[in-house]
Amino acid sequence: MAGVIQTTVRRSMPASLLVRVRHRSPGLASGLVGGALAAGLGLAAFTVLVMLLWVSSPYPDSGPGGALHVAAALWLLAHGAELVRVDTLSGVPAPMGVLPLLLAVVPVWLLHRAARDTAEGGARDNAPLMPGRIAWAGVVLGYLAVAAPAALYAAGGALRPSWTSAVVHVPLVAVAAAGAGVWTAYGRPSGPLEQVLGAVLPRGVRHLVLGPDGRPGVAARAAAAGATVLVAGGAVLLTVSLGRHLGETHRAFGRLTEGWSGWLAVLLLCVTLLPNAAVWAAAYALGPGFLLGAGTPVTPLGARAAPLLPPFPLLAAVPDPGAGTALHGTVAALPLTAGAVVGWFVGRGSVTGGGRFGIWTIGRTAGAAAFAAGLCGVLLAVLAGLAGGPLGTATLARFGPVWWQVGLATAVWLGVTAAVTALTVRAWRLRRSYGRGGRERRPDRVMPPRRRPVVPRPSLRTRLPRPAWFKRKPERNAPAAASGADDEPYLLLDADADDGPFGNGPDPLGLPPHPDLLTGLPSPGTTEPRPPG
Repeated sequence: MAGVIQTTVRRSMPASLLVRVRHRSPGLASGLVGGALAAGLGLAAFTVLVMLLWVSSPYPDSGPGGALHVAAALWLLAHGAELVRVDTLSGVPAPMGVLPLLLAVVPVWLLHRAARDTAEGGARDNAPLMPGRIAWAGVVLGYLAVAAPAALYAAGGALRPSWTSAVVHVPLVAVAAAGAGVWTAYGRPSGPLEQVLGAVLPRGVRHLVLGPDGRPGVAARAAAAGATVLVAGGAVLLTVSLGRHLGETHRAFGRLTEGWSGWLAVLLLCVTLLPNAAVWAAAYALGPGFLLGAGTPVTPLGARAAPLLPPFPLLAAVPDPGAGTALHGTVAALPLTAGAVVGWFVGRGSVTGGGRFGIWTIGRTAGAAAFAAGLCGVLLAVLAGLAGGPLGTATLARFGPVWWQVGLATAVWLGVTAAVTALTVRAWRLRRSYGRGGRERRPDRVMPPRRRPVVPRPSLRTRLPRPAWFKRKPERNAPAAASGADDEPYLLLDADADDGPFGNGPDPLGLPPHPDLLTGLPSPGTTEPRPPG
């Protein structure tokens, strides 16, 4: 009997394992296909763009094989991987680590879409959600299965990926973007974020980042708004500077290349670097500025002449060398505006966004504004680190803004301005809501305004007794009315109203009949002679 039980158990274990594999394999297989398809689409987009530029180029340096190597290298660069240029004049390999932020949108969006569709069950209607870990793992593995041979192929070209950077950045982008896609498919639950924030921040500060309802907290919204104002303001500064140096910008196109195909290639490169230039301009307005090489800072206080730089169109927007002027100092209005926006968000949230009584204290409001400024500094530091990088060796080893300087300047500028603005907005909203002394009051102690009781007006529609001389003319061929209570002569002013203070029905207010309305009217039982005529 024991042998039969053991044999049954041994036979049932592989069967249950097969059932589990069958249940999980469709999600894993679709994830692998989705990840591979996302990587293939990204590679195809970069390949088509590079091949079009190569075909239209009047002087191609290499054959189609070289163009394909460049496309694979650019696809890896879009993930943040650093490239190495080997065909330099000095023979020393030169790194190229400036990531065009606009190119990074392509792989991130494809990964996000693939992971979301996989977790949602593809295009099937009413399909149940697949397990998140299986969908996420399938998309990441499928993506890396295509990225690995692409990196090996790109290693044979003139632009070769740095293996250390490629091994770190490509899987990191795949893991983050695919995780965001699965999280979106599950309705953006706040549980995972609360677990991550709980290990880093205390409970009181955690609610400033993630609200109790799972939405971004007051500090997170304020920091995002401040970063948006800084980057958008940087784009405006870039546009104004390019407009002032329009002639130099136009001459840079002619000095770099000839023909419409070369101009188109340079124009596309400028477009992909526009977000980088906007971040550089924001760093310039914040004070630290950016570097055009080692020892060549560009700040509102002054700029040095940058040697050995190509005549690139976007570099025409760099201020002229020399000491800063009052015009350069006007860029300080950008961080002041961003700080005011951050303070407005925090001040509004201090009245309606939390606290025991729905209103934060002065200290908590100022602390939340400073914390939001710190979060905005972290965002700007990340953007500054992504927007810059090396473009060569020696002098060009440092190119772009220094990330920690930008983050620190953002926190200082916005911290002071946001705290003052938040306290001002808080006081104004409290004064507007509760009048003078509203800062000292609490919403639960505010008495509602006294209201006079609403007394309905007496209705004028009533039935009054009519005099005896009033007779209605009988209709022809009408039968005689039966004698009874209906023969009582009445003067009908409104036959639809049976109640009211002067009607026959009960008066709901208990008011006596008004004596002025009944003056001069005879009682129903008296008769008077009919007037002549």
